[in-house]
Amino acid sequence: MKNLTEVVKTLLIINVIMFFGTNMLSDEMKYSLMLYFPTSQFFQPFQLVTHMFMHGSMGHLFFNMFALCMFGPPLEALWGPKKFLFYYLFTGFGALALHLGVTYLELQSGSIPASAVNIPMLGASGAVFGLLAGFGMKYPNTVLQLLLPPIPIKAKYFVLIYAGLELFLGLSGVQPGVAHFAHLGGALFGYLIIQYWIKTGK
Repeated sequence: MKNLTEVVKTLLIINVIMFFGTNMLSDEMKYSLMLYFPTSQFFQPFQLVTHMFMHGSMGHLFFNMFALCMFGPPLEALWGPKKFLFYYLFTGFGALALHLGVTYLELQSGSIPASAVNIPMLGASGAVFGLLAGFGMKYPNTVLQLLLPPIPIKAKYFVLIYAGLELFLGLSGVQPGVAHFAHLGGALFGYLIIQYWIKTGK
């Protein structure tokens, strides 16, 4: 962990502790930390924060933390810890906003059942997609070596392809149970805040 920056290291530790700690709780207590749609009987305001540090499986935790450790340190080194933490949380809440907005529209249109308000959302994926977008914008020509498929690709192309895939999956419903619009929300809000910083010189 010696190459990790301070905020990234802290976020990593919190997520790992939350994963293993909540697995020792009862299902009722564990699920109460995930985020439910605001009209659900299970919704609590603190879930707006706690859901970002919850993960459903070891694989879910691993891939999010791997991405955090890969894309987070260069951005924290560039922006400093305070600005980086603000960006991470901003994109996490942006992911939440888009997810809730799309869910509301789907409920109103009847494309999903009313019982969907009781399906919880969890994970750091929205903020992680924000980091991915930020990395692609600030280090666009950095070459990433993918595992599947095992090919090199520039960060800017990787972000665009991944975002396009998430949009397709979100609209098509091919992969239900995954908050694809939360992922897109994290990337979108990351793009918007970086553009704002560029224009205002912040």
